Amino acid sequence: MTAEPLRVLIADDHAVVRAGLRALLDGESDLDVVAEAGSGEEAVRLAAQLTPDVALMDLRFAGQGSGIDGVEAVRRLAVRAPGVAVVMLTSYAGRADVVRALEAGARGYVLKAGPPEELFQAVRTAAAGSVGLAAEIVGELVGQVVDPAQELTRREVEVVRLMAEGRSNRAIAEALFLSEATIKTHLVRIYRKFKVDNRAAAVSEAVRRGLLELT
Repeated sequence: MTAEPLRVLIADDHAVVRAGLRALLDGESDLDVVAEAGSGEEAVRLAAQLTPDVALMDLRFAGQGSGIDGVEAVRRLAVRAPGVAVVMLTSYAGRADVVRALEAGARGYVLKAGPPEELFQAVRTAAAGSVGLAAEIVGELVGQVVDPAQELTRREVEVVRLMAEGRSNRAIAEALFLSEATIKTHLVRIYRKFKVDNRAAAVSEAVRRGLLELT
């Protein structure tokens, strides 16, 4: 039996951008655009009403006066529609923006100038409950990896980096030439050190602590 397509809401203040995103997403058989929003407020209202699987949210809505930005929209969605996973879509890759978005509850962060495949992967990863970050963002965030005060071992940092890319335990194991059981052990230790209980929270905490740092 074929799985139902993932239902996606597009939120961006530029109609041309929304049209382009819709064309890209509708070209994927497992993705279905169910609505578009031109502001953060409209995005929150539609997401609460339609409960899509994923909201693709612009970071900054221009010309909205006192309107809310994408990060505030994520915070409101966490209350009004907690089941909706949010992927931030932006032209900005600054560490502060990434941290704000992840701390607000976003499950993905991709650049508008990035390849469509990264957008698709981020949407699917977010819908699956993990965090999907564009490779360019991960590559920039991963840098001055760890010092003793940060607690994680180098191997654990490697696991976090791959987890931030949205890879499964099996994919992480294959990349590091380890068994899945070993990866699960690393995850248990990472969760304990970070005082979290899921992958999204672990990645967010790693960014907050500077383990994934702009170079």
